[in-house]
Amino acid sequence: MTDLLDQIAAVVGPKGLLTGEDVTMRAADWMGLTTCQAKAVVRPANTGELSEVMKLCHAAGQTVVAAGGMTGLVHGTDCTPADIQISLERMRAVVAIDPVGRTMTVEAGIPVQAAQEAAEAAGLRFAVDWGGRGTATIGGGISTNAGGINVLKYGNARALTLGLEVVLPDGSVLDALTTLHKDNTGYDLKQLFIGSEGTLGLITAASLKLFPAFKARATAFAGLASLEAAVTVLSRLRAATAEQLVSFELLPRFGLDLAQKNFNLRQPLDDAPEWVLLIEAATPSADFDISLALERALGEALETGEIVDALMAETESQRQALWALREGIVNAQPKEGASIKHDIAVPVASIPAFVTETAAALAKAYPTARLLCFGHVGDGNLHFNLLQPEGGDPAAFLASSPAINRLVHDHVAAHKGSISAEHGIGQLRRDELSRLKSPVALGMMRAVKAALDPDGRFNPGKVL
Repeated sequence: MTDLLDQIAAVVGPKGLLTGEDVTMRAADWMGLTTCQAKAVVRPANTGELSEVMKLCHAAGQTVVAAGGMTGLVHGTDCTPADIQISLERMRAVVAIDPVGRTMTVEAGIPVQAAQEAAEAAGLRFAVDWGGRGTATIGGGISTNAGGINVLKYGNARALTLGLEVVLPDGSVLDALTTLHKDNTGYDLKQLFIGSEGTLGLITAASLKLFPAFKARATAFAGLASLEAAVTVLSRLRAATAEQLVSFELLPRFGLDLAQKNFNLRQPLDDAPEWVLLIEAATPSADFDISLALERALGEALETGEIVDALMAETESQRQALWALREGIVNAQPKEGASIKHDIAVPVASIPAFVTETAAALAKAYPTARLLCFGHVGDGNLHFNLLQPEGGDPAAFLASSPAINRLVHDHVAAHKGSISAEHGIGQLRRDELSRLKSPVALGMMRAVKAALDPDGRFNPGKVL
């Protein structure tokens, strides 16, 4: 192993190889509960260096685990002391921006926020967005097909990726870094790596779709008369805003209370009901009054009894305060103790029934656990989490994870949903994937894995 690390060091130089305490001081994931356990971290400066490193690892039978911004939630980048971690943190350049074709080519280690800012500086918009934008990387987001708050309008990472450059397990480089919107020359090979969580290859660069910058934006907060009304309001607002609805977030009153308790964030509505909506619409057209359209539609929803109250953000600071509540719900969870998280998707029309049925089953089986359900209801993605009982024992609560996961996921399957909407499978959901995915689909996935990584050296133990 010393010989392999010496060979790698000769390729990447002193800045490109970390060992000892330089490795163990690095966090293993977003929760920060454990540190990196890899024998070494390799940080190539370019694709050529990574290709040479992978050739060396391939010849030595060395397992490798790719790492992005470490914002994952399913232990998809966990390492053992036998693994080498590959980090692209030194590969974060903006290679090119084409304002005519509305595309951007970047190295995979660039943080999402940096890509957004580069597009904005060119007068355009990179639409992918989620809470970890300052740390999460483009490569990590594509390899997990991440979603976020704008999927309703723009789709997941897959929908925004035109081309990829990928280093394969044997060190060869797939150059599919096209900016073409149309290319029917055989299999669309980039799709194999989007959502594969580093098990088939290492994404080193991506070409991405860009969109016109917003000329106007409107943000609103509304209290729902019932959970069932959420899907009705969604249809109403999509039509009223000419499909310019960007975000449609379902938030529980319990979550708002947690954000207020832990971060002193003010509740925007007096006596908010059990469920509320955070809504954002935006348009690149200066001729369409998006604020007026949203306000009128909410007024109609109020008249028909679909919502009980609403307010519009009148300034950017008010808009940011509303979104701070959304982030406050996420960030309050660690402060409340242990939690058992589920990142699920069901058909949008099934959301009210799924939430009602699953919440009732959980309340019967685990009456002291606290349900925190919120998410991107516009695309069917809910974060369906259970928090430990107040004052309870975290270890005892987490011991019930397998049974709780099975209960929730069985309800998801009954509604023809997905047990992972945007977080991926990693290690956390691997066994449940094997239980619920069709045997035919699993067989095809294993065939692809065997074809590209027959020795199982890439991110071993993850997904399959």
